[in-house]
Amino acid sequence: MFTGIISHRGTFKGYRRAKMEMILEAPGFVRRLSVGDSVSVDGVCLSVVRKDSRRLFFNLSRETLALTTLGSLRPGTEVNLELPLTPSSLLGGHLVSGHVDYKARLLRSVPRAPGKRLVFSLPPEFRPYIILKGSVALNGVSLTIAEVGPTSFEVELIPITLAESDLGAVKPGDEVNVECDMIGKYAYNVKVLRNLQEERILKKCR
Repeated sequence: MFTGIISHRGTFKGYRRAKMEMILEAPGFVRRLSVGDSVSVDGVCLSVVRKDSRRLFFNLSRETLALTTLGSLRPGTEVNLELPLTPSSLLGGHLVSGHVDYKARLLRSVPRAPGKRLVFSLPPEFRPYIILKGSVALNGVSLTIAEVGPTSFEVELIPITLAESDLGAVKPGDEVNVECDMIGKYAYNVKVLRNLQEERILKKCR
């Protein structure tokens, strides 16, 4: 479990084993981790399988390659890193599981000094989980939804987010990893199940 508050950044160095293994360089971050530890990498929860003094090695599953941006990184690309939430951690963002829902494409980037507003694609199946003033994690960054349309949503980036995460480098056409709010997903599904139960009860009464 994570909070969406980025603590470090790493540099993608390359793939091994036909993209089934990923290598990141993060010298100041490596010493805080042991083999088996979980790390949020651009919003994707991964386990450290190997490490040396400067690099971290992660396995990538077929699902991770299909559903996230981690299978299309270029050497030198910076990624957001976050250690897991602990009982003593401040919950500065929102609860983030590291399980990506979909990849959103950046449609527009609008400068709004001192920050900028980003407009992302929104498939209809995920529209119920994206609400005005709700939370969303983009590449692992906890953000508040500023505007919602039928097929898009918008977020506002403040200067510290632009400086401390990789979202400042995202250009129109690029994709980011999206994790919808966990509590929102549970609440929506509880409502759906309750409606189904009520329909079954009504059918029995007829």
